[in-house]
Amino acid sequence: MGAQWKAKGKELAANARGKLFGRLAKDIMVAARSGADPASNARLRLVVEQARKVSMPKETLERAIKKGAGLTGEAVHFEHVIYEGFAPHRVAVMVECLTDNLNRTAPEMRVLFRKGQLGTSGSVSWDFNHVGLIEAEPTAPDADPELAAIEAGAQDFEPGDEAGHTLFVTDPTDLDLVSRALPAQGFTVLSAKLGYKPKNPIDPATLSAADLDEVEAFLAAIDGNDDVQNVYVGLAG
Repeated sequence: MGAQWKAKGKELAANARGKLFGRLAKDIMVAARSGADPASNARLRLVVEQARKVSMPKETLERAIKKGAGLTGEAVHFEHVIYEGFAPHRVAVMVECLTDNLNRTAPEMRVLFRKGQLGTSGSVSWDFNHVGLIEAEPTAPDADPELAAIEAGAQDFEPGDEAGHTLFVTDPTDLDLVSRALPAQGFTVLSAKLGYKPKNPIDPATLSAADLDEVEAFLAAIDGNDDVQNVYVGLAG
C-alpha cells in the first residue's frame, strides 16, 4: 500500500470509468495551464499518456486540454489541497484533492475523518518523502527491474505486484526523464506522477484482520469523494 493506496478490487472500482476519467480530466486541465502542446509540456505529456492507456475517449481528452489551456473561453479554477491525518489505528494518511469549491471539500473531509483523526498541515507529511512515482509493466519476461532502475536513473523500485507491475521511485525533478528512459529498459510506463512515499510504513501484519478492515473501509470512503485525486498511506506492501 505504501506509496499510494489502492482499494481491493480496484479494477471493479475502475468500472466506474466516469470517475476515473473525471480525475484524469482534472489532472489534464491543471497540467494544460502551462501549455496545450504535450511535446513541450512534460507534465501534460505524462497525464495524456496515462489517459490514453486507460482508453479515455479522444474527444474527452482534447476537450480537457483545451479547457485547461483556456482555449474554450471557460474559466477553470481548481485548487490543490492536501489533508493530513490518521486512519483508524494511527495509520498516517495524506489525501490529495483538486477542488473548485473549498467550502464544499473541507467540511466533507472533516466528516470523512471522523472515524480517524484529521490533523493540521505538517502533522504527518514530515513522515513522507515527496517523490516521483512510476508504475510500469515489463515488456519481456526477463526484464530486470533493478537493472532498469539503475539504468533509467530511478532512486528505488518496489517489486512487481500480482499483476506484474513495478513501482519505480524517482527524485521529483527526474520523473519525466526516468519515464522516457524505462521503455529502453524493457518496461512500459502505465502511470507517472508526483506523490508521497512513507518513510516508516506500518507492517499490515501488525494489525488484526478486523483492524485492517477498518482501515480499508476508511480509505475506501475517502477515495470515494469526488474531489479526491490520490490517497497516500503509511502502510507497507
